[in-house]
Amino acid sequence: MPWRLRYAFYVHPLRRDLVPRPSRRGGRLLLAVPFALIAAVTVVDVLVPPDVHLGPFLIAAPAVTASFAGPRATALVGTVAVAAQTVVAVARTSVTDLNHTYQIVALVLISIIATFFAHLRERDENRVARLRSIAHAAQSVVLPPLPERAGPLRIASVYLAADEEAQMGGDLYAAARTVSGTRLLIGDARGKGLDAISEASLVLGAFRVTARREQGLPELVGQLEAGIGSAERTHEVTTAPPDGADEAFVTALVLDIPDHEPVVRLVNCGHPPPLLLSQGRVIPLDTTRTSPPLGLSDVLAADVTVETFPFDVEDVLLLHTDGVTEARDHSRAFYPLTERLAAWARDDPAILLDRLRADLRTYAGGHLGDDAALVTVQKIAPDP
Repeated sequence: MPWRLRYAFYVHPLRRDLVPRPSRRGGRLLLAVPFALIAAVTVVDVLVPPDVHLGPFLIAAPAVTASFAGPRATALVGTVAVAAQTVVAVARTSVTDLNHTYQIVALVLISIIATFFAHLRERDENRVARLRSIAHAAQSVVLPPLPERAGPLRIASVYLAADEEAQMGGDLYAAARTVSGTRLLIGDARGKGLDAISEASLVLGAFRVTARREQGLPELVGQLEAGIGSAERTHEVTTAPPDGADEAFVTALVLDIPDHEPVVRLVNCGHPPPLLLSQGRVIPLDTTRTSPPLGLSDVLAADVTVETFPFDVEDVLLLHTDGVTEARDHSRAFYPLTERLAAWARDDPAILLDRLRADLRTYAGGHLGDDAALVTVQKIAPDP
């Protein structure tokens, strides 16, 4: 196991809180239900006429307990239910009465089976907890949080996974300091699931290795392209479809923000343009020429074009993936990102990001159709 992943496991111990479970107080309240059922059935069964038998209803107590409690609690409830059935047998006739004997034996068997299934459910929950803990550790390695400060920049980021069980998908972002400024990357890998995560990790790895070098953005984009291309050649199969249906690519924005110049230089590789928030206005930074997504340069041959835009002190850049603009409400209307930002353009970037995240979730009804990544970058006055 790589040392970085081992370190991530060390700082991310098994988190059982990742598995939804009732709280202690909620667990006690739930356990009160089967005990109340046992008490009610026992009292009523003793008081009703002899030809009425309510004992079979006691089977429900351990069966219900197994759905939310562990094997110990289930066994305890089953034991109490068997004891209650024995009390009913003694009160009405005797334990050796054939009818009550069969009821007690059936209750014992059901309690054992319920306890066993409670054990299986608890084991599966622990397994899910371990898998989620591993996912958290992997995320800390593949997609760590961006630094809050990078030279004269204040940075904030948020990742919203479409799959509630996942912590990350194909969206990606990264930052790296150079001698003269800061370079940023935001991208979106094609598809979903492990394939998208694999493509995202390739781009992130190439960016971290090459972004700090003193080279231009075209050379950096070329290195990112080469990283995806070499991985594809390594995993190439001879039975690939001729129409390129399995072609992997990543849309991306690569930015270079100098420390001592009021500009931002960027290359757009088929990605949604960043939004500049300046003096209360929201300005899309649309490039005149868009480069092909990473991984498609051999299919869509084109030169890498670097374009420069103003970016001064107190200005804010919002970088995002298409999971934001393609979020839909109940009427299937797309999320109006630019209009929403116009109302919050003068907010602090961290507050802006929190509002945007909450508003996006509310707009989409709590569930996004695709992963969404958001990054805010504010230029502040450099330290003396």
